[in-house]
Amino acid sequence: LVCKTAQTLSSSTGIMNEEPFLSSFTVTPLCCPSRSSILTGRYPHNHEVRNNSLTGNCSSALWQKGPEAEAFPIYLSKQKYQTFFAGKYLNQYGKKEVGDVAHVPPGWDQWHALVGNSQYYNYTLSVNGKAEKHGDSYEKDYLTDLIVNRSLRFLDDRSPQHPFFLMLSPPAPHSPWMAAPQYQKMFSDVQAPRDGSFNKLGKDKHWLLRQPVNPMPNSSINFLDDAYRKRWQTLLSVDDMVEMLVKKLDSMKELDNTYIFYTSDNGYHTGQFSLPIDKRQLYEFDIRIPLMVRGPGIKPNQTLQAPVLNIDLAPTILDISGVNLSTVNVDGQSFLAPSLRNGTARPFFLVEYTGEGHPTTDPACPKLGPGLSQCFPDCVCEDAYNNTYACVRTLDSKNNLQYCEFADSESFVEVYNLTSDPHQLENIVKKVDPTILQAMNQRLIKLQSCVGDSCRPWCCVERILGKFDLLMIFRCFCSKYGAIVVNVINDSFNRVCVPDCFSARFNNVTQ
Repeated sequence: LVCKTAQTLSSSTGIMNEEPFLSSFTVTPLCCPSRSSILTGRYPHNHEVRNNSLTGNCSSALWQKGPEAEAFPIYLSKQKYQTFFAGKYLNQYGKKEVGDVAHVPPGWDQWHALVGNSQYYNYTLSVNGKAEKHGDSYEKDYLTDLIVNRSLRFLDDRSPQHPFFLMLSPPAPHSPWMAAPQYQKMFSDVQAPRDGSFNKLGKDKHWLLRQPVNPMPNSSINFLDDAYRKRWQTLLSVDDMVEMLVKKLDSMKELDNTYIFYTSDNGYHTGQFSLPIDKRQLYEFDIRIPLMVRGPGIKPNQTLQAPVLNIDLAPTILDISGVNLSTVNVDGQSFLAPSLRNGTARPFFLVEYTGEGHPTTDPACPKLGPGLSQCFPDCVCEDAYNNTYACVRTLDSKNNLQYCEFADSESFVEVYNLTSDPHQLENIVKKVDPTILQAMNQRLIKLQSCVGDSCRPWCCVERILGKFDLLMIFRCFCSKYGAIVVNVINDSFNRVCVPDCFSARFNNVTQ
């Protein structure tokens, strides 16, 4: 968060007292698969959108027939919500081979979606299924401003008899980083932060992290500093958008009845491990995302430490709308549930990504051969076909770990203890007990094939049972959920699921 947004959301006037989530993550650090996870509440291996290409199922026919037809807007529509979307949807949206602009995803009453990837000027919108072309006039065409103006009109025209939902997806701070005219000279003295892993050698990491020149040449540093400033400049219009919406809701006397979520689809790096600019990597700077929430029942100016994922947004929104979540196929969980407020949080989660590359040599970087992409500036490639990985991120009161496996010829593994090494400078895979590595591998295998409830093995319904053979019950639940903790009191017991069989313990057992 930069500039006015944090101030607007935390205004001393109390207009937008919010709850920041300090451990908010995306389950995949790239636009299209992450947005697909937001819409469906599912991990990428379940919605099958792997990257930003049509062949990777980004807004493909398979996506439209399957996951999109089960996304959360459909459930909102059934709950009589008036729904509005404006801005970037999915990177390949509007392609002629998959329905062109006439395709309007089900569940949306008002649809103002950008065709293709982020633009600020000279773009095409699908407005309720019809093409609307825009030019380069700031007053008429600047996309961030257009989004907020149309959302305000929707609020004016809505029926007061039914609830409403708006999803606003501005292009900022995505490239090509075109700030509004009044903001183009802002932050002239700002540069990307130089702390943490900035300009550090990617030692003992996947080969893609070992290929950048270290230290970075001045040309790369100047490029990333310029990108960093321009990103901030574009976000000033997003700040204006937030402020206008909050004030509009306040003037309508609806602010106290409305939940507002402020988040992003992925993180970003600017110089970390000598990678100039991009996302797609497994590290904290690419998988952590901002998340601030304001709404009924949320105490102002509090923070939540428990991990929250972008796959939790859909079930949370549906939970607010009154949908019975047991009827919805999601991998995430509602983070407004009382259980989470009382401290029942996920102890671990999955991060997965499928790399992209060019089948032929990139003209910008011929020396590295085929199979790579995003090779800029100075022939530093940010992605490759074998930049394909899956990670278990463990984060609870005792552990702060990451275990990752790459699908490459090396079967490369990276392991980090973020308690002692928050910037992930040292891959400790060779220092970890092999039995722990094996346990992490087994946990990862389970997560990579999980669906729905099995993606949340700790969310077991508490049950009171009669007197049973504890060992038999343990084995049964262990095979289904991973493990249990058993408390036997007065000839009955409560079961609570915990991560894996290897970590299970019997506590407070009495006969």
